[in-house]
Amino acid sequence: MTKRSTAALLLASAASIALMNTSAFAQAGRDYIYIVGSSTVYPFATVVAERFGRGSQFKTPKVESTGSGGGLKLFCDGVGVDYPDVANSSRAIKQSEMDRCSANGVHEIIEVKIGYDGIVVAAAMSSATMSLSRKDLFLALAKQVPGASSGQLVANPYKTWKDVNPTLPARAIEVLGPPPTSGTRDAFAELALEAGCQEIDWIAALKSSDSERFLTICHTVREDGVFVEAGENDNLIVQKLEANPSALGIFGFSFLDQNADKVKGEPIDGIAPSFDAIADGSYPVSRPLYFYVKKAHVDVIPGLRGYLREFTSDRAWGEFGYLSDRGLIPLPDEERSQVAAAVADLSPMSAAKN
Repeated sequence: MTKRSTAALLLASAASIALMNTSAFAQAGRDYIYIVGSSTVYPFATVVAERFGRGSQFKTPKVESTGSGGGLKLFCDGVGVDYPDVANSSRAIKQSEMDRCSANGVHEIIEVKIGYDGIVVAAAMSSATMSLSRKDLFLALAKQVPGASSGQLVANPYKTWKDVNPTLPARAIEVLGPPPTSGTRDAFAELALEAGCQEIDWIAALKSSDSERFLTICHTVREDGVFVEAGENDNLIVQKLEANPSALGIFGFSFLDQNADKVKGEPIDGIAPSFDAIADGSYPVSRPLYFYVKKAHVDVIPGLRGYLREFTSDRAWGEFGYLSDRGLIPLPDEERSQVAAAVADLSPMSAAKN
């Protein structure tokens, strides 16, 4: 049996973990923190990792942008040096993911809610502003839309925004967005498409009578080339918007904030995306951000506890911390204190999600 295999087996036992020597574990496989997950959380995790690496005796953590779903899949694959220590996510972990973690021996997971972000519909600075409603977005992007009679669905026929809403310009519908593995895609489907979908009475009624059909109608995006999956690379979306001013792009507010000289956020339901509008809840398409940590890896992977301490420090995620300068909307003071205390105590979340 290899040293790597031995380390993985030892990690699977909490009793053995407590007895392991950190340096021996590092020699067995890894002496740095390994982080995967959300492209939205990636910039925040990266700056914390860089500051932690510069200000401590530990190596700078390795951070990969794999998407929330892809990152949680890797995270839940197992315990040990071959598997990530941390998974960033722009949505809460799903029960199915918790079950998969448990099946693979990942039993104690620490949930860290880090702040809030808005999902923006962005355009090139040179394009004319369009004020969109969530119903407009559903009708423009859904695979199937209501037909002439109640209860009827038809393949989405809309080609221009004017087809969707007569008050909008006759501009071709072209939207660049994240893939299904992205937490941003999940959150956009729930907060924008589903909210717009529910404005149609007979579809809204399905939520209680046939929830599976309701979600299928509201969350399924058209596949005829109008919606273009741009991968997990938000920089690519910005480049494409600059090259094509008639297109729109979907990504997190923090990325909009970092590229404010190149792109702008379109108002949704009359509210433009801004730090204040997301913080006070008036911007309709906003969501919390998270990362998840394996308790079994804390105090075994060198520096992991220190990374958690740095991320949850006021200088990082506080109201005037360096992460807010990058576009993170901080948690309210009381909630931030509660999360920080739970992280310091290494309190794992419940195995069953509410």
